[in-house]
Amino acid sequence: MQEKLSLAKETKKILQDNGIRLNKNLGQNYLIDDFKRKKIINYGNLGKDDVVLEIGPGIGTLTIELAKRSKKVIAIEQDTTIFNILKDRLAKEGITNVELINGDAVKVDFPKFNKIVSNLPYQISSPISFKFLEYDFDTAILMYQKEFADRMNGKVGTKQYSRLSAMLYYKADIEFLTKVSPESFIPSPKVDSAVIKLTPKELDKSISKEDYKIYSKVVKALFQHKNKKARNALIDSRKEVGFKDKKELKQILNQAEDENPELKTLLLERTVKLSPEDIMKIAIILKNNL
Repeated sequence: MQEKLSLAKETKKILQDNGIRLNKNLGQNYLIDDFKRKKIINYGNLGKDDVVLEIGPGIGTLTIELAKRSKKVIAIEQDTTIFNILKDRLAKEGITNVELINGDAVKVDFPKFNKIVSNLPYQISSPISFKFLEYDFDTAILMYQKEFADRMNGKVGTKQYSRLSAMLYYKADIEFLTKVSPESFIPSPKVDSAVIKLTPKELDKSISKEDYKIYSKVVKALFQHKNKKARNALIDSRKEVGFKDKKELKQILNQAEDENPELKTLLLERTVKLSPEDIMKIAIILKNNL
């Protein structure tokens, strides 16, 4: 009976047999810690009715185990060589419930799914996270660089508080699950990673989609100058909210402040001190002019 290889040895053998040298600059850091793999998959709480989306499956470290526990896995891999290795590996294992897509996950349309479990390529963390939230799903278990994960749930006034924190605040609940050390991957990244649970949430009924659209523009403008007063940040990043002329925006802000004293108080505060609710108030007050 052939001895079962550890995840680390199995991964290295597959790469070696196929002449693959991983490029960590492309986010090709493969998980070789079986304990962490089991934890990640268990966090997904998968059942036989679940259709799981996986971004960047690589050689199938998570994919094969996800397929055993779910109805179907949709795995999107951009690297054609790695895609073909995974395709062959699935065929050898007799796994038929994986839909493999060779493409850029940021650009392709996702088939229908209800859960996401992924060790994400870190260089697409931000665009792929926002793309997820355009879809209807139950929950996502995602691995990010820890610094990015901290910013996802950054608290007002801290250095982690960012455009990302403010944008996700109304769209999802973020729960930190576990830290993953560099030694859990090959090649080892220079930073810690973190597994988080992302659960989409409905916009508050008092906030319209148009309100959130304006909010998104205001957030982008403000956080380009997070340590400036909000008024100055908006003026300096006026193009983000649809203005070319500085004088025009100043006049609009002056008029809005005269009509709403609360706005004047908010705009005197530094961006990093404004809560998402404060920023939403600014966006809604300015909505008719921006």
